[in-house]
Amino acid sequence: DKKKIYHLLNQASGFEQFIHKRFVGQKRFSVEGSEALIPALHYIMLSGSDAGISEYIMGMAHRGRLNVLANILQKPQENIFQEFIAEAYEDRISLGDVKYHLGYSNKVKLENGKEIGVHMAPNPSHLETVSPIIQGISRAKIDHKYNGDKSKILPILIHGDAAIAGQGIVYEVAQMMDLEGYSTGGTIHIVINNQVGFTTSYLEARSSTYCTDVGKVTKCPIFHVNGDNVEALVHTVNLAIEYRLKFKSDVYIDILSYRKHGHNESDEPRYSQPTLYKSIANHPNPREIYAEKLIEEGIFTSE
Repeated sequence: DKKKIYHLLNQASGFEQFIHKRFVGQKRFSVEGSEALIPALHYIMLSGSDAGISEYIMGMAHRGRLNVLANILQKPQENIFQEFIAEAYEDRISLGDVKYHLGYSNKVKLENGKEIGVHMAPNPSHLETVSPIIQGISRAKIDHKYNGDKSKILPILIHGDAAIAGQGIVYEVAQMMDLEGYSTGGTIHIVINNQVGFTTSYLEARSSTYCTDVGKVTKCPIFHVNGDNVEALVHTVNLAIEYRLKFKSDVYIDILSYRKHGHNESDEPRYSQPTLYKSIANHPNPREIYAEKLIEEGIFTSE
């Protein structure tokens, strides 16, 4: 597992660093600082498939989307790079939309031998618009494909910290968790918590202590995990899957991390957050931190 987690972190970091060097200054809404998201999603699918879940319906905004498409949904990376060059698009996709809004569906073979269906819904610029759509797609499949069996499908919503705290649609979706006409058997909510929304510090953006406090309205478990501690995050997502299947409840996982670059890669974050970004510039990324840990434990040598 440790080797697998490192491999996934390496894939996540390598993907972002390649794009950063090859397509300089192009917007991609990188996941750098929160790369642990990729191992977390992989283990949600692995643990879920072991427990009988065969389909995953995902909704997320822009941050980290290209990385998730490449490393979780296994969208061919050359297709993603063609979208940066803007010479080729997939069939039926409106040429008017940008690469970090696009959806994708795939069958993915996992290391336990199971094949799962993974779907990412397209998402417009209004960040949380996709949340009720994911619930609707999931409920339709539960009713019409799985004969009402909610244990076969899992909705996953990935939020930003500013959006989950600040947008009313989040509450509207959360409060429908147990309603007979709308329930999907529990959603896994993951927050990529940059601790900064666009340029605003979290202290100036919300009144609640945690960005996930909206989850308290349905008495869901809410986990706060250090984004630099990838093993803790994998442990948490395994717990979340178990809890969701047993109690048919939403679970919130708040990944406390940071954003390596500006809101997008053409923004300079040091203008508005000089102290924070001075600190981030000197901070090793999750892959480097985990590599050091595995070398100390004798799992890998530096070679």
